[in-house]
Amino acid sequence: MVKVIIDDKDYEVEEGLAIIQACEIAGVEVPRFCYHEKLSIAGNCRMCLVDVEDSRGLSPKPVASCAMQVSEGLKIYTKSERVKNAQEGALEFLLMNHPLDCPICDQGGECDLQDQSMAFGYGSSRFDGDKRAVESKDMGPFIKTEMTRCIHCTRCVRFSSEISGNDEIGSIGRGHDMEITTYLNQAVESELSGNVIDLCPVGALTSKPYAFSARPWELNKTETIDVMDAMGSNIRIDSKGLRVMRVLPRLNEDINEEWITDKTRFFWDGLTVQRIDKPYKRVDGSLKATSWKDALELAKDKISKSQPNKISALTGDLVDIETVYALKKLMNNIGSDNFDCRQENSRISGPPERWLFNSTFNGIENSDGCLIIGSDLRKEAPLLNSRLLRKSRDDDYKIGVIGFDNDLTFDFNFLGENPSIVEDILNEDNDFCEDLNSMKKPIMIIGQGALIGNDANNFLNICIELAHKFNFITSDWNGFNVLHSAASRPGAMSIGFFPSENGMITEEIVSNYNNNDLNVLYLLGVDELNLEKNDNCFVIYQGHHGDKGAQIADLVFPAAAFCEQNGLYMNTEGRVQESIRSTFPLGEAKENWEIIYLLANELSYDIGFKNFSELRNQLFTNFPVVNPYMEFEPLPSPIKGEYKKLNGHKFERIIDSYWKTNSIARASINLSKRNAYTKKDNNR
Repeated sequence: MVKVIIDDKDYEVEEGLAIIQACEIAGVEVPRFCYHEKLSIAGNCRMCLVDVEDSRGLSPKPVASCAMQVSEGLKIYTKSERVKNAQEGALEFLLMNHPLDCPICDQGGECDLQDQSMAFGYGSSRFDGDKRAVESKDMGPFIKTEMTRCIHCTRCVRFSSEISGNDEIGSIGRGHDMEITTYLNQAVESELSGNVIDLCPVGALTSKPYAFSARPWELNKTETIDVMDAMGSNIRIDSKGLRVMRVLPRLNEDINEEWITDKTRFFWDGLTVQRIDKPYKRVDGSLKATSWKDALELAKDKISKSQPNKISALTGDLVDIETVYALKKLMNNIGSDNFDCRQENSRISGPPERWLFNSTFNGIENSDGCLIIGSDLRKEAPLLNSRLLRKSRDDDYKIGVIGFDNDLTFDFNFLGENPSIVEDILNEDNDFCEDLNSMKKPIMIIGQGALIGNDANNFLNICIELAHKFNFITSDWNGFNVLHSAASRPGAMSIGFFPSENGMITEEIVSNYNNNDLNVLYLLGVDELNLEKNDNCFVIYQGHHGDKGAQIADLVFPAAAFCEQNGLYMNTEGRVQESIRSTFPLGEAKENWEIIYLLANELSYDIGFKNFSELRNQLFTNFPVVNPYMEFEPLPSPIKGEYKKLNGHKFERIIDSYWKTNSIARASINLSKRNAYTKKDNNR
């Protein structure tokens, strides 16, 4: 720690901090445009100028506070007359070529240039001449450009290089002729590209789908979480009436920092496309609208007339924990153990430490190496891929990949695509063993694509054995990680929504369905299974979009989307967070838990709750691990299990198109446009 004096007040700050960071700790506002704490220092804008005084006396001119570190006894002046004049001059130069088109700019009301001009500006312009004009660029379907507004802060350039790792945005020219552009004027293809919209301090880069839709003061803002993947990114949903207008990131250093993926940012238009807003039943081969009363009576008739062992239930990727628990209670009352949440046919089971991300996302910062097994990390968790990108820049940080040789935006050692390579490493018959032996705190990331098939649990046991052998698991470190890609999966697993020995797993349920050995199939938000219509099985679909599940259904219950109801989700770390309702269900749609309660009531089953509050209380009593108000603690190390030699085990890709992973994403026009930009030669 060092002692500094800021505006004649003493403070003690950490050594090595930039002056601007020290001022923030002291609660002193220093204006800035180019500085961002997550990006490298550029020192372009000169707005953060301050006076400094050390043992040699006052600095001959104001210094850029972002580019100078604090030192013992340093005196910092942020409000001197010289600093005030310097900041006014910097702003005057920035506004000299800036078009004063605030009334038609989407950044209006959220513009740093507006705010700082009012707080630190000169008050009038002395410029009399022609303003510089720059041609706008085509950066794809997400980013709208007005490059005449650009102030050359280069935040977008640094983000592209340092966070997304694509180097797709850069600058050409110098001085007056400098322009921000993309490589060969192509669209930005990073899965994180939309974050440059938030980073841009002016209206040069704005959201193309949101353009001219609303002003920030017109919107209702709801702090909630994302369900497009299993990371549980913290987001803010801005809505107007019943319509979601945009999605923005919220700061959470433990999970998403201050970034979100493009799929999360732009899925919102899919909430109003192809929605199911009333019950439907199949009549003469076609789905016809019906009443809730008739729909519930029909479901009761089919379930009550069927043998319990001929009834099965599956849950999809976007379902909250409360609803999964309610469905489990319903299936228990029916007397059937044929239910599963592992829609992609994963065979993982056992205690949570076997199938969660035990090191936590922040743990990557403390690791010194990584082994990725059966995961296309860039598709399954782009933000996790970004964390690993930044860590990979350490000179001695080695990354090995087994499974898929894809572009992960960072350098890695591809060890091969055969799962048996894990056995070779365990037997120290692989060159990568030398790197593993040198690591003290490595992490292992196992994707769901490695855990499909009859030998999945055996393969997981081999990985656990490998983890114990090569310092992935020690007395003070747990680097054994299983990565989920579906938001609902960890929560459903944690409450035991998978069959016992007497029940059927997903693969068996699908097989019985295809073989006419199933009477009733309950699909709770299941839209990723490729099932053909089978007239010999009565299919009940509960969901919010007319997707794959609704196409084969005989009865459709309209349900709320995740942002239209409250619900709990457990992320792949095992961290439980609450999704908060931002809008209301469309039409006659009901909240998911309520539909199951009404069906249970129709069947005269007592499932132990009559309202959402009672449901939650019962859930927390039976499964305290899903209580979000309990302190999050990493799990213990997974215990070794018996394993045998792999026989025919193989990896499977669980994501074909990153932009089409769930029913909301597939309905989104925004994401469909982005998918059309996808390069055909890189399998993305």
